[in-house]
Amino acid sequence: MALFALGLNHHTAPLAVRERVVFHVERLREALAALRSDLAAEAAILSTCNRTELYLAAGQPPTAAAEWFARYHRFDPTELGRYLYTLPQEQAVRHAFRVASGLDSMVLGEPQILGQMKEAARAAESAGTLGTLLHKLFQRTFAVAKEVRSTTSVGAASVSMASAAVKLAARIFPSLKDQKVLFIGAGEMIELCATHFAAQGPAHIAVANRTAERAERLAHRFNGEAIELKVLPERLHEYDIVVSCTASSLPILGKGLVERALRARRRRPMFMVDLAVPRDIEPEAGELDDVFLYTVDDLGQIVSDNRDSRRSALEQAEVIIETQVGQFMRWLQARENVPLIRALREHGEQARRHELERALRCLQRGDDPAAVLEQLSQGLTAKLLHAPTQALNDAAGDEGRVLAETLSRLFRIK
Repeated sequence: MALFALGLNHHTAPLAVRERVVFHVERLREALAALRSDLAAEAAILSTCNRTELYLAAGQPPTAAAEWFARYHRFDPTELGRYLYTLPQEQAVRHAFRVASGLDSMVLGEPQILGQMKEAARAAESAGTLGTLLHKLFQRTFAVAKEVRSTTSVGAASVSMASAAVKLAARIFPSLKDQKVLFIGAGEMIELCATHFAAQGPAHIAVANRTAERAERLAHRFNGEAIELKVLPERLHEYDIVVSCTASSLPILGKGLVERALRARRRRPMFMVDLAVPRDIEPEAGELDDVFLYTVDDLGQIVSDNRDSRRSALEQAEVIIETQVGQFMRWLQARENVPLIRALREHGEQARRHELERALRCLQRGDDPAAVLEQLSQGLTAKLLHAPTQALNDAAGDEGRVLAETLSRLFRIK
C-alpha cells in the first residue's frame, strides 16, 4: 500500500478549473466513501478556495486516482490531467508539511490553511477513511506546522487577502469612512475581512448569510446589521463594497442583479470581492461599467509581492520541514518492515518450540538434564544460523561481499 497525494492548486490551475473540482461539505462524506470503495484503503480530501487535494494510501496506482477524480467531477481525464500533480510518498509528506505551514499558500504564511487541514482530517476520521498511515501523517503535519509558526517569522509579516481587499477598496474610494460594506457569508474568511474593514470605520456594515443566527452574531461584533439573503435583490444597491465568501455551489449575485443595483445607484461605483470557490458572483458582472470585481486569484497576485521580505524565514522553515520529512520517512520505512519482523520472530519461535518439545521428551525419558540443555542450545543455534550461513555460502562476487557486510552488521561481528 503506497502513500501519495494528488490534486491541483492556484499554482497549476486557474480559478475557472478550481471551482469545478470543489468537494462541497454536504457531499464530502459521500466522496470519501466512494474513494474507500473504489481505490483507497485510506483517504482524506482537502478542498479550499486555492486547492483540491486527495491524500491516499492505496494499492492502486495514482493514475486510477486521477481518473476517479476527473470522473467524479465530470471532467475529461485528459483535460483535467493538464492541471494535476501527483506526489508519491516522500514528496507527498513534504507537500503536506509545506501546505500546513503556509509555505504553499497564495499568501505566504497564512494561518487559515492549517485549520482547513485539521477539518479535512476530522472529516476523514468521521467517515472512517483515516487509517493508521494518514492519521500519523496528519498528526505529524500539524506538529510541523506548529513548529514552523512558533520558531520562524514566516507568518509575522503576512499580508492577508483581507488586508489586500481593504487596500484595493481604498484605491476606489477616497475614504472608507463614507462607505457602506456588505459581507455575504459568515465563515472564517468573512470574519477576517470584516475585522479589517471595520478597523477603517466604514459608515455601515451588514452581514447576509443563509443561517440568520451566524449573521446576527457576526454583525453584532462589528455593530452592524444582519440581513437575509432573500432581500439582496432589493437592498444590494445600498452598498458600496461587497465581499462574498460562501460555500454555495451556485452564484449568489448574477450579472442582472448587479446591473439593476447599479441603475439604482445612479452609476456610483461598486467594489466587489469574490473570495469563494466556486464563485459567488458571476464573472460577467465584472464586465459592467462602474463595477470593480476582484477574485481570490486577483488578490493573490497582489499579496505575492511580499514574499521576498520573508525569504530568510522561508529558508528556516524549509530546513525544519526537511528534518521532519526525514523522521517521518524513517517511521514509514519501519512500518513497512513490520511484516518482515513478524515473520522473523515467528520463524525463531517455531525453532524454539521445536527444540523445547524435543528437550522435554528427552527429560521425560530420563536423560541427563545437563546433556539435554546442551543439546537444546546446540540445536537452537544451528536452526537460527542455518539460513544466513547457507545464503553466505551460496553467494558470490559483489553479492557475497554485500551479504557478508550485512551479516556482520546484523550480528555485530567486527
